Amino acid sequence: MADSIFRTLRDGALEGELAPTLTIKDTIASPFSIHAFSHILLQLSSHFATQKSHTGIVIVAISRSPSFYTDLLKKNGLELASSNKWIHVLDCYTDPLGWKSGNVNVPSEGTSLDVTSYKSVKDMDRLFLATTDLGRGLVGENKSRFCVAIDSISELLRHASLQSVAGLLSNLRSHDKISSIFGLVHSDLHDERAAAALEYMSSMVASIEPGHHSSENSLSEKNFTQGKFNVRLKRRNGRVRVMCEKFKVEAGGISFASVSAEDGITVAGLLPKVQFNLQLSEKEQIDRAKVVLPFEHQGNGNPIQIYDGRKSLEESNSEGAPLPKGGKKEESSLGEIIYFRDSDDEMPDSDEDPDDDLDI
Repeated sequence: MADSIFRTLRDGALEGELAPTLTIKDTIASPFSIHAFSHILLQLSSHFATQKSHTGIVIVAISRSPSFYTDLLKKNGLELASSNKWIHVLDCYTDPLGWKSGNVNVPSEGTSLDVTSYKSVKDMDRLFLATTDLGRGLVGENKSRFCVAIDSISELLRHASLQSVAGLLSNLRSHDKISSIFGLVHSDLHDERAAAALEYMSSMVASIEPGHHSSENSLSEKNFTQGKFNVRLKRRNGRVRVMCEKFKVEAGGISFASVSAEDGITVAGLLPKVQFNLQLSEKEQIDRAKVVLPFEHQGNGNPIQIYDGRKSLEESNSEGAPLPKGGKKEESSLGEIIYFRDSDDEMPDSDEDPDDDLDI
């Protein structure tokens, strides 16, 4: 599933479409969105660094310093000597409000990436222009496009209104030079209105949840190392696909694994909640097998006799049940259907049931 997200972000949108947007959500119970964000960033960076695609990536660094991304790329074996051709960092972390040195850029220490300082994180219009200008510098004026990674949309919501942040994301999605966007959100820091707005603007929403629910007085250690990675993906045809994987955070990063059949609780959580059972119990299956279907011939051990329509009314009466004592046939309260053939020239099979010869 993480690979399918990577392919969607790598390939981007078709011409005339909005850029695919991934929102990674986490909570205080499972704060691993930065690990998932870094995993996707490394996959895209490895692809761009090998020059398989004439594109790049712009990182809007708000919650992490540029040196964090330098160490992340170096640790995973990426060569940064030519990184200015495929990656650029917009530093909104060092001096987000421009308090340190006025209009003079503050150099970022401990980084070999191409970094541009940004000092007005409250202004979403200027942030949009700064991001798109850096992207154009990476891909030039040809038809190539670039990806935008925002490491914390929650930090943007601290400095600007929801309407301004939503306007920034909308402008980025509709920009003709941007192929895809992804960012992370700490959902328990915002109200439902903000979370719903961000999900509405995203074509992919990934929710990070703890794998084991524990009580307030007894916290499981597994909650802080592993959990569930749920993704809701909106397709081009309007359909929504829901996927789930397990993740585990280790010293080398985050790893994903498919959900096995033993994880019944996880699989059941993806099914729609209905007021009836979707599966039959063993007793219900036995009872269903005992039901007599209306089209089955039930002989009960006796020869099966099927009226073929050729016998006359007299023959039918003579082969009926014996008359009761007194010689008179009691009148029955049940109705009768008496069939008269049109003529003796009628074809033999014209008045037969074509399925009577089948042993159903």
